[in-house]
Amino acid sequence: MAEVVAGEHENFESLLKRFNKKVQQTGILSELRRREHYEKPSVRRKRKRAAKRRSVARAMRR
Repeated sequence: MAEVVAGEHENFESLLKRFNKKVQQTGILSELRRREHYEKPSVRRKRKRAAKRRSVARAMRR
């Protein structure tokens, strides 16, 4: 669970910005979107293979 503590004189906008950044870093939203609907094992394997190919291609470009 992402949690931020408000500073002494911190305004709401900066607090919200810190919270959103923390949620993004922990991957809560991406996990929620991934679990929103059931994913068949074959689709999951296909998605993982595509991610691996992108990762390798990105590494080869460097």
